[in-house]
Amino acid sequence: MDLSKPGTHANLEAAFGGESMANRKYLFFADVARQLGHGELAKLFRDTAAQETEHAFAHFRLLHPELVIDDAAGLSDAQKQAILSRCLELAIEGETYEFTTMYPEFAAQARAERDAGAEAEFGEQIAESEEHAAIFRRAASNFGFLSPIEQHHAERYSVALEALQGKGMAAESTPVPGKWICKVCSMIYDPAVGDPESGIAAGTPFEAIPDDWTCPICGTRKANFVPYCEPELVTG
Repeated sequence: MDLSKPGTHANLEAAFGGESMANRKYLFFADVARQLGHGELAKLFRDTAAQETEHAFAHFRLLHPELVIDDAAGLSDAQKQAILSRCLELAIEGETYEFTTMYPEFAAQARAERDAGAEAEFGEQIAESEEHAAIFRRAASNFGFLSPIEQHHAERYSVALEALQGKGMAAESTPVPGKWICKVCSMIYDPAVGDPESGIAAGTPFEAIPDDWTCPICGTRKANFVPYCEPELVTG
């Protein structure tokens, strides 16, 4: 990629983001169609999602030619490790940005807009304003939940990178007291935070949450949570 062409570089990043979003959006639509019993339409959305993935991959290859593999068998062990290390470095970079900058800023803005939007519309459109306020509260809550998820991802990638470099073996610590993690989306339930938007007050132990409670991020049931263990590197 010619970095002297910043406009094209930015356009490729935007195109990659757009195609990636289209992929996930169409998969969501496919699930909606499946639930409504329209298998043919669900297949159309899934097939198109797969095509959007190929478009995204084409853009990403241009953005990161160092990751393009023409002949895996012809690569030395050092070259393979360099490519894998670069993948992990990019993953760590992205996850770190999400939990240090993106989601904290999103959460702050959602909280601010919740108040402003509610105050502006109360009086004339009370019901709609209450609905909007509830959406913004849930958005702020979810952004808050997503920050530790992305930090967890970044830490796992960091440990994997160190293991790849021969510094030790990737493993998990003993369970962290009180914390539970969703097996589907990695949402981490922290009793100190709770899930107020779902009626679970801060300070509520996971064991005391009603069995019909669902993950606020992906909607899976409580039974799909397991004790949370932090990633760690075992040496020696």
